[in-house]
Amino acid sequence: MSCYVVDANVPIVANGRSEQADADCVISCIEALQSIYGTGTVLLDDAMLILSEYMGNLSMSGQPGPGDAFMKWVWQVQANEQFCRQVHISPAGNDANTFEEFPDDPRLKSFDPSDRKYVAVALASGSAPELLNAVDPDWSEHFEPLRDAGVKIKFLCPQHVCPRS
Repeated sequence: MSCYVVDANVPIVANGRSEQADADCVISCIEALQSIYGTGTVLLDDAMLILSEYMGNLSMSGQPGPGDAFMKWVWQVQANEQFCRQVHISPAGNDANTFEEFPDDPRLKSFDPSDRKYVAVALASGSAPELLNAVDPDWSEHFEPLRDAGVKIKFLCPQHVCPRS
């Protein structure tokens, strides 16, 4: 089974709650989330940072959108290693957004601190997962150093954010 780290912007876009996402982007996000249900494993951190971000932006009831359905599914399968794996990431210092697993690369100094948990999980997992992004430009702006660190980013909406390399 393929492993995925899913940035919260993907289910948010799937719900149609992103002004910059066009209809093709919404469809791409819906299809990506739905394909994970049967063929993939979602990676989360064991401190619930990713799950907490999902919970802050999506409905636990699974309604009314496909992103909410993803949230409900992740909540239900979070303890089932066939569908969801919790990865340990190590805090570094007193900053809640700093992790030992995050690459020590000066080119990543301006990378969004709130997205560092996704990178840390991807690298700590040892599974070479695809990190799914929809409309967050930070991933394309830092594509090269993330790629150099071993992070595989899948741009679901390249028409909105396209990597430089």
